[in-house]
Amino acid sequence: MPAEPGARAVALMWRVLDRTCRRGVSDGVAPGVVVLVGNSRELLFHGAYGSRALVPTRLPMLPGTVFDVASLTKPIATTTAMMLLVRDGRVRLDDPVSAAVPEFGDGAKSAVTFRQLLNHTSGLPAWKPYYETVEKGGNDAVGRGHAFARVHAEPLAAAPGEKACYSDLGFILLGEVVERVTGARLDRFCRDEIFAPLGLSSTFFVELNRSAHRARPAAVHTLAATEDCPWRGRILCGEVHDDNAFAMGGVAGHAGLFSSAPDIHRFLRFLGRCRDGAERDFLPGAVVRDFLEAARPLPGQTHVLGWDTPSPEGSSSSGVHFSARTVGHLGFTGTSIWWDMERDVHVVLLTNRVHPSRDNDAIREFRPLVHDAAMEALSS
Repeated sequence: MPAEPGARAVALMWRVLDRTCRRGVSDGVAPGVVVLVGNSRELLFHGAYGSRALVPTRLPMLPGTVFDVASLTKPIATTTAMMLLVRDGRVRLDDPVSAAVPEFGDGAKSAVTFRQLLNHTSGLPAWKPYYETVEKGGNDAVGRGHAFARVHAEPLAAAPGEKACYSDLGFILLGEVVERVTGARLDRFCRDEIFAPLGLSSTFFVELNRSAHRARPAAVHTLAATEDCPWRGRILCGEVHDDNAFAMGGVAGHAGLFSSAPDIHRFLRFLGRCRDGAERDFLPGAVVRDFLEAARPLPGQTHVLGWDTPSPEGSSSSGVHFSARTVGHLGFTGTSIWWDMERDVHVVLLTNRVHPSRDNDAIREFRPLVHDAAMEALSS
């Protein structure tokens, strides 16, 4: 196990991260930022800066603010659900997807495996605007069925296993796989089998149909606002930002999850315990290692199973100091996780950079600054 960082290194990290985050907010990277640095034993840094909303009212960012974490849905919810199905023998990674979703089995798609969906080598396109053909505010069951049917019918852009292409469509399909295999909708399965057992009290999907609106879990949490959405005609807060996930009623395998930095810290610590064999009743270490340490044989392939790894040659949002045994993921709304399993450190960065407009990509330069500042201080 890596040595515990010394008090001077942690104090230095507090100073440099505090300065970096304050400067990022003042420079307009995002209205607000929450950063958490931790390891398997403790919380090392946790700070909140700026505002969780600017319009219609300016509201302060808090350390426990809940964010729409966008594509962090993929590793935290959908991938963990698939780990549980593999644990129970209900899914085998190299079996065809059509074993669970027969409608997806036409032509070349009959060869697509669960593994290829998880590591983005299925040949499915990256994204399609399915929401454009669904009535806004309509029946969420219709929207979900529409999205699933469109993925079933979607032509492959490449032969299975031939090319790496990050695909929301693949994870929409994986969400459906979880539902077909378990008989439970994705949000309910994740709530009952992942979030509740791990004590993740501020991690949830927000179901958007009218009958569920009054009881939705977002109502009792402090939320970060996202975009002044031109399609929906309002500031989004407590409803999913991703348009395809919105058309699916807020529950999808690629997006829709809400969470906080403390919950993600707790999740990563628990998953690390599973990997090390300390939580066999939840997930055997072999299953977790199979997902997090999977081979990446294709040129340009950075994804293992459900998780990304740093891009080569110093171009990664993780910066330049994370080891080769690192996994993570980004979210479009301005969120990210990077977890160095060799050095036993993780950095959770949550922002509302799409509020009130997505026309701001300053976070591309900000993310590596945060990660480099943290890792350099801990190595000092």
